[in-house]
Amino acid sequence: MITRRQLPALLGAAALSRTALAQGPKFPPGRVTIVVPFPAGATTDIGARIYAERLSALWGQPVVIDNKGGGNGIPAAESVARAKPDGLTLFATSAMTQAVNPALYDKLPYDPIEDFAPITRIFTSPFVLLVDAKSPIRTAAELAAKLKAEPGKNNFGAGSLPARVASELYKFAAGVEAVYVGYKSNPQAIPDVQGGLLTFMMIDTVNAKIAIDRGALKGLLLSDSERSPMLPDIPTAAEAGLPDVLLTTWTGYYAPKGTPREIVDKINADIRAVAAQPEVLARLDAMGSTPKLMSPEAFAAFGLSEKERWGKIIRQANIRLE
Repeated sequence: MITRRQLPALLGAAALSRTALAQGPKFPPGRVTIVVPFPAGATTDIGARIYAERLSALWGQPVVIDNKGGGNGIPAAESVARAKPDGLTLFATSAMTQAVNPALYDKLPYDPIEDFAPITRIFTSPFVLLVDAKSPIRTAAELAAKLKAEPGKNNFGAGSLPARVASELYKFAAGVEAVYVGYKSNPQAIPDVQGGLLTFMMIDTVNAKIAIDRGALKGLLLSDSERSPMLPDIPTAAEAGLPDVLLTTWTGYYAPKGTPREIVDKINADIRAVAAQPEVLARLDAMGSTPKLMSPEAFAAFGLSEKERWGKIIRQANIRLE
């Protein structure tokens, strides 16, 4: 795995890779389409667009985003799995299609492991454990104490499946119980945390920062091993005494199975070059995301581990499609 601390070394490596590849056929020979399984404005979409814009400049070819939202990403995943494996159709996706859906559906029209050629993970974003800003609760341990002292009297909310899974992980790790209340989006649950209907929630760093900055909620824990520059005062899971609460949303690039390895390597090298650009780092920082790049082999192994990790939490919590 490559983190931001290693990014300066990537420029040289990427340049060497591009020099070697330049001796062969030019890639890409034309427009590249990046399929995103979520609507415009979603975290995965924003991140994919940041990279697409820079890849277009690097390649001298149009790179367009095709948002195929809906159906928990299944139509988008299937379309890429059936696409021609020439590198001109890519898939910018998240754990939803690659790790969550296999645990929710008995049968899928695509195989998240067998039908794609992993290229690289491009960034990760942790979740934030939140309570009402006016609550006397100051730490994750104090929240756990409250939940244990009041069995059956507390609720938590989520407006997305990943946010619910993160909350369920917190419950398992802290050994507490709380009743799930569903919402159409994560921000819709925030007023109910403030109003006392919900005791806590876990959401992405962008929405968490918005809620914290306007004085609605306060953060108790970040589901990552390092503090976020975006929310530097919120302790990591280990610092909060719950080292097992490690879960991040992530976005990665895939190609259809059968895409030539030299094309996969070319795209991987160019994504690394893009990730090293200061403007890209700044834009990812603003959305609470960190570039964490991988080789195709490492990303393939990561995909397998994420499929098991998310699936285990979903099965333990008995999460079902609603």
